[in-house]
Amino acid sequence: MTLYLMNPNSNAGTTQAMLGIARRVLPQLVGWTAPSGPGMIIDAPALERAGALVAAADLPGARGVIVSAFGDPGRGALAARLDCPVVGIGQAAAAAAGQGGRRFAVVTTTPGLKTQIDALMGDYVGCFLTQGDPLALMQDAGALDAALLDGIAAAARAGAQAAIIGGGPLGEAAERLAAHSPIPLVAPIRAAAEALWTQVQG
Repeated sequence: MTLYLMNPNSNAGTTQAMLGIARRVLPQLVGWTAPSGPGMIIDAPALERAGALVAAADLPGARGVIVSAFGDPGRGALAARLDCPVVGIGQAAAAAAGQGGRRFAVVTTTPGLKTQIDALMGDYVGCFLTQGDPLALMQDAGALDAALLDGIAAAARAGAQAAIIGGGPLGEAAERLAAHSPIPLVAPIRAAAEALWTQVQG
């Protein structure tokens, strides 16, 4: 039986980065990369197309699955088809951030996904967006970290008691910034790996 981490983006390098984070919790995870579509999902049409690929994926012997894009594309349809836990990183991050009734916010680079993030998060402080082209930011770790920290600070001023860095490709940034955030920071990939670990152990 196999545990899978699914990258709904088509960038195999991103899959390896995500696995590097998630395997700290679940060392046996196997990666899956979307066979088509953009290298980074930045808008609603791309998220919808990625969801169709995730929902139809062939995952032999699946014992558990992480869907590692923040909008959780295809998670519900895949969960309905498979007889095993299917955890989305958005779903898992919201549960972790909201523990104990904490008010939380999402900080991300993709304004084109704000509507989907709002729907997934439910009752939360809000979605705080970085400035500039998200694809360009991904090419400059220093600029990306600074932009995300500005968003975290804005979320804290708005009353957030915790923040989520919203995006699978932002997983490494979430890990880097944990020690520098003024409020507790939830890294979605780690949160999903911990949630799946709990479910497969039970």
